[in-house]
Amino acid sequence: MRYENVQILAISHIDAPHRLLSTEIERLLAPTMRRLGLPDGLLKKLSGIEERRMFDVDLAPSDGAADAARRAITTAGIEPGDLGIIVNTSVCRDYIEPSTASIVHQKLGLGADCLNFDIGNACLAFLNGMDMVATMIERGQIQTGLVVNCENTHFALRQTISRLLDPRTTWQTFRDQFATLTLGCGAVAMVLGRATGAPGEHRFLGGVTLAATQYSRLCTAQVDQMVTNTKKLFHHGLELGLSTWDVARDALGWTVDSLDHFIIHQVGKAHTESFARALGIDLAKIFRLYPHHGNIGPAGVPIVLSKLVESGRLRSGDRVALMGIGSGINCSMAEVVW
Repeated sequence: MRYENVQILAISHIDAPHRLLSTEIERLLAPTMRRLGLPDGLLKKLSGIEERRMFDVDLAPSDGAADAARRAITTAGIEPGDLGIIVNTSVCRDYIEPSTASIVHQKLGLGADCLNFDIGNACLAFLNGMDMVATMIERGQIQTGLVVNCENTHFALRQTISRLLDPRTTWQTFRDQFATLTLGCGAVAMVLGRATGAPGEHRFLGGVTLAATQYSRLCTAQVDQMVTNTKKLFHHGLELGLSTWDVARDALGWTVDSLDHFIIHQVGKAHTESFARALGIDLAKIFRLYPHHGNIGPAGVPIVLSKLVESGRLRSGDRVALMGIGSGINCSMAEVVW
């Protein structure tokens, strides 16, 4: 889907307050790692993650999402009543029902005519939420909309560590649940609005999506655990990513040299560097989130965009590629012109 009349009015993120080192996780798992003959430093070596940020275990995703939303609304210079829709895209949610979006809607004091619902699509959900809101803006249904996300993976991580300490844990069990140990926490919100053609607008141009759902069961998750066939997910995800790049190249006029920043959903070091190497992307164009934040799921891509804005690294006219691969498997690639 391509958009001609959509801009990003504001984006804001919240870094979780607590740092959890990979070495600390290994210290907690030491009995199992020694029994299985696993070396010290394995988690950092395989993932490239030195630490991840954690919320308090009892922080509700709606709280983090609402806090990020308040910041974004203020930055956008709009009133909450101006919003025509709020879409929550978190994997982590307050409840199965009602939607977390409805709770954030209440916490923000949004109007009765403001549509609200959750979108779930693993690590692509925020990009899907942007598409949903942008489509409504493009069609003239609304003037402004809000996409929010808050991932609090603390409980899943704690439960996984406890489970892996079971003396019956095998190497295969450890391997299948390894990806959970890479997860981090964070919150982010984006306000999208109708473009007016004024100078300095940050345009969202839309993008492309491909699916390979024959691999939909390579990563499955419940509230307290995630089981991942890391090797196959990596291989087929990269395969789908390269196919999606070919479509984006034709649909969006992309070349590696024409894009100024590549915001890739960052599972870890191997995924990021392999994708960059396959496409010939200069690693200097990739802001690396994973070493100090871990894998923050669908919040990862928009948090990197927010950090680029915060650090002043985006210049007017920069072409920014938003690129995500999520369990399912699905891949989306979209463009922002700053």
